[in-house]
This record gives sequence, structure tokens and C-alpha cells, in this order.
Amino acid sequence: MKRTHVLPTLLLTLATAATGTLAGTTTAAADAGGRPASYLLQGDADSPVGSKFEGIGADERRGVFYVSEVTGGEIHRGTAQSATTEEWLAGDGTDGRFTARGITVDDAGNVYVAGGPNGIGTGRPDLWVYDRHGELLAALCVPGTTDAFLNDVTIGPDGAAYFTNSNDPQLFRVARGAHGWEVTLWADASGTITREEGFNLGGIVLTADRSAFVVAQGSAGRMWRFDVRTAAVRELATGTDLVNADGLVRQGNRLTVVRNFSKAVATLRVSADGRSLVALDQQATAADRVLTTAATLRGRVLYVDSKFDEAVASGPYEVVTDPTR
Repeated sequence: MKRTHVLPTLLLTLATAATGTLAGTTTAAADAGGRPASYLLQGDADSPVGSKFEGIGADERRGVFYVSEVTGGEIHRGTAQSATTEEWLAGDGTDGRFTARGITVDDAGNVYVAGGPNGIGTGRPDLWVYDRHGELLAALCVPGTTDAFLNDVTIGPDGAAYFTNSNDPQLFRVARGAHGWEVTLWADASGTITREEGFNLGGIVLTADRSAFVVAQGSAGRMWRFDVRTAAVRELATGTDLVNADGLVRQGNRLTVVRNFSKAVATLRVSADGRSLVALDQQATAADRVLTTAATLRGRVLYVDSKFDEAVASGPYEVVTDPTR
């Protein structure tokens, strides 16, 4: 495979984890551990609609996080300790990538990127896999459909990556096989989950006992459990409004649900096997942000400010640790 375009060494060295400036914008003060309260993303000056973002994946072992840009498909990278980030992988057609959504990282540091509508009607890839150095490992189209909107992705107990489809109730599995990287249809819940108008399957997390995936259906505000062993699907009662559920974060038995355009974050208690959810709290997020996905890194939750509510997005472009500000 060819070497992807990786920009020069991090801009991260230009800023400390405390207070700093970039393009006239003051970064948030650092926490007690020296980590910034927000992270500044690099915007695309050439985009007529500015830069808009969605996915985030964290590499806990290396203290690194990755953010996807919807407008162009660039992938940005930052570290837990520095307030600024870099454009790690170029977009605008690099490796056939013109847009990008969910991201996750496996134990080896490989980065999995969901392409959203990138492949719909174009024949371009639906997803990509890169190693931690930015080397392209795979650019793949999902089988059996040209209408897949791959939205989010997580790592399963087998080490494979599992992608949600927002157009149909399907999960796709990506792993290295005997003949290289392969993508297969792992679960099709069309007989159980009704396809609604708008975005369907999105956020996905693995349960604490690693027996199932909990998956959000944002358009309907419903939650589903996919059994890891059988791929059987059942609905989970939530007891709270989860319309516009997008990114999911599980920390022990605490499940955080980011409700993008509803401008709220819901907190639920999830059982170890993912068979029950109990609503605990709903919190309004900042009125001037549309938060989409989130990930944990070094004990904190990082939220992506998408800029989806701006026809022409303008900076500062940020990943934040306090969803209410």
C-alpha cells in the first residue's frame, strides 16, 4: 500500500498544556494535571463552508486522539497534554476520502475511519484503516449495497472493528483475514429495527462484560442490544428522551449519550451485559455548540463541537471537555 500524506511533525510542540494563543484565539486554562480544558482544531481555509467535524477516537495507551472532518475528510490528531492539534491525514480525495465520520483505535494503534456517505453512488471507499504512523492499510467498500452510510465504529472483543450503518439497521465487521483486510456484513436487523427517516444506527459501545454492543438509533431515540455471539437484537427500554442520540461513551456502568441537535447529554446506568438501562440525568449542552461524538482519554470525556448549526462554519474549532460551555 502507498504511504499516505502525513503533514510535518505536530504543531503540538508550539503550545503548552496551559494557556496559549493561536490565530488570536485564547485556549482554555489547563486543569490540575496540566491538561487543557479544550483543544483547538485546524480549520480548512479553502473550504467554502468552513470546517465541520464529527467523529473522535482515542488511543489511551499513547495519549492521542483523532478527529474527523466532514468537510473534506481530513483526519486531525492531538495529544492529551497539548491545546493544539495537527491535520494528520489530508482529505479532498486522499485515498478516495472526501468526507469522514466515526473513528476508533485498536490496541495496536490502528485507526479505523467511517466514511459516512463517501461511497454512496460514487464507488469510492466506505471506510479506511491506517496504522499509527499514517500508513494506509485498507480502503474498503462494504458488500451487498451501494447505499451504506457508515457512521460510527468500535472495537469488539475479537479485536475486529464494527461499523454502524445509518441508512439500514446493519453492522459491518472489519478485520485482517487470510487474504488481507476484509469487510463483511456481521448483523442485519431489518426484521427487527424499522428504518426511520433521517439517521438510524449511529453510536456504538461494547458492554463491560464484552458480551454485546449497545447501539443508538438516533432518528427514533431508541437503543438496541446486539449479542456478540449470535448477533441477535433486542430493544432496550430507556425511560428518557434520546432523540438525536449520536455518540456513546461507556465508563464502567455509566453510559453517556450525546444528543447533537437536541443540545443535551443524557446519562444512563447500563448493566454489565447491556440488558438494561436506567435513566439518571439529562443535561443541557452549550447553546452555541452542536456536540456530536465523544471519547474518553486519560479519565476525561472529550466532545466534538461539530459546527453543524452554521451554514458557513467559522472558528474557533474545538474539542471540549465541558459540554455545558
